[in-house]
Amino acid sequence: MTLRFTKMHGLGNDFVVFDGVRQVVELDAAAIRRLADRHRGIGCDQVLLVERPRLPGTAFHYRIFNADGSEVEQCGNGARCFARFVRDQGLCDQTEIPVGTAAGAIRLFIEPDGQVRVDMGVPILDPARIPFLADAQAPTYDLAVDGETLAIGAVSMGNPHAVLLVDDTDRAPVARLGPRIESHPRFPQRVNVGFMQVLAPDQVRLRVYERGTGETLACGTGACAAVVSGRTRGLLGPRVRVSLPGGDLVIEWSVNGGAVQMTGPAQRVFEGEIER
Repeated sequence: MTLRFTKMHGLGNDFVVFDGVRQVVELDAAAIRRLADRHRGIGCDQVLLVERPRLPGTAFHYRIFNADGSEVEQCGNGARCFARFVRDQGLCDQTEIPVGTAAGAIRLFIEPDGQVRVDMGVPILDPARIPFLADAQAPTYDLAVDGETLAIGAVSMGNPHAVLLVDDTDRAPVARLGPRIESHPRFPQRVNVGFMQVLAPDQVRLRVYERGTGETLACGTGACAAVVSGRTRGLLGPRVRVSLPGGDLVIEWSVNGGAVQMTGPAQRVFEGEIER
């Protein structure tokens, strides 16, 4: 017995995508780790699973698994790939696709130029809901790491993010601080860590260390969280181009309690089959 899959990427953040609507897909953590292995498997940052809808008013359900086998709530680059996948596979012909996730419902829009816009929902800034251990909500928090105190923003885009300002992303200590902040005890569910350099109110550079995966070429929810954090600090405007190592995303947020909009590309790489 075999499983069909599609390899996709969003700005180099790469995925193995399975159609769980027309075939039975049963993957445990060990199987996901094998699939994600770049030497002995297919190789990817995350495995995505398309399923039949679970939430009212949605067309599909969207599940995301990190390379270490852990299931997570949301992935913005994956959401764009999800939209292209269900269209390319003939699972839907809509240009607006409502999708359920573990973090709630999101809406995906296929733009006329082929880019995908994702309504990522309203960001969460309440520490208890991120979750992040803090006495009260604030634009920044002091976080003690290895004897130094870092000023971070804390945001949830359906998954938790810590955002640090840096002078130069090329020299940012991603490899050193990323894993330490990811597993910091003040983030009970671990955290994705963004290192943001502000170039102008409408442009930033960003590198992201993703929980359960490590640094990736791009992170859609990380780009959203970075802009939200920058807006709450008074550093950014409502429309920001986020330059990641894999390419650019456009993030829009009005701050008035509205949803974050993310626009960017999604590409199919190849299709194949693996033994169950």
